[in-house]
Order: sequence, then C-alpha cells, then structure tokens
Amino acid sequence: MTDRLRDVYVVDAVRTPIGKYGGALAGVRPDDLAAGVLGALVARTPELDPARIDDVFFGDANGAGEDNRDVARMAVLLAGLPVTVPGTTVNRLCGSGMEAVIQAARAIAVGDASIAVAGGVESMSRAPWVLQKPERGFPAAHQQLHSTTLGWRMVNPRMPQEWTVGLGEGAELLADRYGIGRDEQDSFALESHRNAARAWSEGLYDGEVVPVGGVDLARDECIRDTTSTEALAKLKPVFRKDGTVTAGNSSPLNDGAAALLLVDEDGLRATGREPLARIGASAVTGIEPQYFGAGPVEAARRALKKAGREFGELHTVELNEAFAAQALACLRQWPDLDPARVNPRGGAIAIGHPLGASGARLTGAVAHQLAAAGSGTGLATLCIGVGQGLALVLER
Repeated sequence: MTDRLRDVYVVDAVRTPIGKYGGALAGVRPDDLAAGVLGALVARTPELDPARIDDVFFGDANGAGEDNRDVARMAVLLAGLPVTVPGTTVNRLCGSGMEAVIQAARAIAVGDASIAVAGGVESMSRAPWVLQKPERGFPAAHQQLHSTTLGWRMVNPRMPQEWTVGLGEGAELLADRYGIGRDEQDSFALESHRNAARAWSEGLYDGEVVPVGGVDLARDECIRDTTSTEALAKLKPVFRKDGTVTAGNSSPLNDGAAALLLVDEDGLRATGREPLARIGASAVTGIEPQYFGAGPVEAARRALKKAGREFGELHTVELNEAFAAQALACLRQWPDLDPARVNPRGGAIAIGHPLGASGARLTGAVAHQLAAAGSGTGLATLCIGVGQGLALVLER
C-alpha cells in the first residue's frame, strides 16, 4: 500500500443495449453477457496488454442461477483473457454495479491495483426459481418454489413486517409521504422515454453501447417512442387498488451488462488513452427499508461533501429511476439541483434496470457525458432494496 491515495481514472465505459424481460437477451446467459462487455472493453484499448489487468470486479444482485459461480471470474475466462487475471463478484442488490466500481477504485487508490475492470450484470429473464431444502427428509407434501427475479423471498420471520413490503408498495409510501400524484409520475416517465429516444436518434449512445454477439438488438428494448400522457393515464395501478404507481411509471424487468476500465497514472500510460473522467468521492448510507427509494438523498449529500462540491455545481446527474415516485421523492429533497441536469439521455423507466448492471451503467453514462462536455462534475446515484443509497462523484 502507498502512503498517498492515487488518483483513479475512468478510461472507457461500455454497456449492452438493455433487453426487456423475456425479450431479445433472454436467451443469453448472464456470464456470457458479462464476458461480452469485458471483451469489448479490452478490445477498445489495443495498446493495453490484458495480462496487466490486476483484477475484475462485477456486481450481480441475484447470483442464484447461471451466474452463481463468481460471474466476474467466469467472464474473464469466457472472454478469453489470460487465466492470470482474477475476478471477484460483489452484491449490494441494485447498487451492485456501482459497488464494483467503488471497490475497484479503492483498490487502485491504495495501490493494490494499477489497472482494473469494474462492471455489473443481470439476467432477470433467466433468474431461476429456487426450492428450499426441507426441514426433514422425504417430505410428502407439495413444496414451494421461490422466484429469484426480484424482491423479498424466504424472509426471516424476525424481520418487522413494515420493513418487508414489496418494492412497489415502497414507491407508494414515498408518493404518500411527499405528495407525489399520478400525473406528476406519468409526466416524469414520459420525459424519460422522450429523452432516451432523442439520445438514441442523435447518436449519443453510439460510443457507449456495444452489441451482444448473436443477438439482433440495436438499442434499449423498452423505450417507447410513441407513448403519451393519454396512454400512460390509461394504465391501472399495480400495487394498490387506489394507488398511483403503474407499469408505465416504474422501471421494467431487464437483462444487460456494463463495464468500465479504471486505472492509475501508470495504468493510464499503459492504455495510451485520454481518460473520460476521474473518480472523485463515494458514499453509502442506510434508511428504513420500506422507504428504500429515498436512499440516494443522504448518500449523494455525503459524496458531494467529500468531493467539496455542491448540487448547484453539477453538470450532469444519473439518478436511477426505479420508480417515478422514488426519483421524484429524491428530487424533492435536493432543491438546489436543476432537474434538467438529471438523466438527460433518459433513465431506467425507459432504458431499463437490470439490477446488478445499473450502477455500472449510471457511472459509465456520467463519465461519457463529462467527456462530451469537456469538463465538469457529475453524480451517479441509486436506491437499493432493503434500505440503502449509493452515490459516486466523477470529475473532468
């Protein structure tokens, strides 16, 4: 370890187009999705000897299916990298991809690594059903299968019931607390689709999104170019009979992967490239589990304070849109942040939210936007089920 923390740079960031549940990427294993972005990332920096990569960190929220055997290491092997390159998989649920970036950056900052890859992956389509072992052998009764796609399962009976509400009900609770009505949520969702569709039509994702081998998917699969206020208003509430949260103002279930190349000064010379951005500061916080959606509020404040920045200084913000109500609840508590700077190229309601990949996607999006601007400070942040928030500041 060094006596002084090293600067950590984002050299490049890629992601797959995000597939919808049961859609174009449903036939692709999660370890293959991870290997695809890892291989594409390395190929984009031909001057870098892959054997110089000190470690690969990947976030993965479920890990109950084909991604169960350390998907980061599997991605290294499947991508054809040297077997000497190690890999570790981390889990902070929806924040897993960003947690991978933070852990990789931390390893570089303290001198444990010079070059690392960080990313995330999730195939919600391929998440399996699981069967618990019986308390006693040879049970005669029917046994229950649990879906591992999303949300609470096999809950510890000691966990207070008010904490274990469904994710959608948590969004309804935030809508109640902050007075966020249906029209406001639908308007926010519509803007997400419009921004995402515009970004794709203007080619803003051309340098960031890489294809998935053997799959005909040119862009994010859930963007609805033709949706409207009237169309969104026709959708029925999903989680409460008289609620405000619908499929139209919530993020969908998705498949996808993302990866970033992180380096110190020596690693930067080895790549022969100009960095997109520099890692500034990060923070993680906890909150009551049923109000998980407001987790980014304090995490973002703490990360910005560590970086010596204010909300008003931010050039761009990538706030994960688990639900419109959730994102709006966060914005309510950041009065100094210009909403026009939030998710300018669309958010998860349109793009999608493949759990373990989203934090890496958000971080890469901020890095690319700062590079396009030439300078500035950006923030990537997201809420996490079971009540956490994670935030990362980048600078250029």
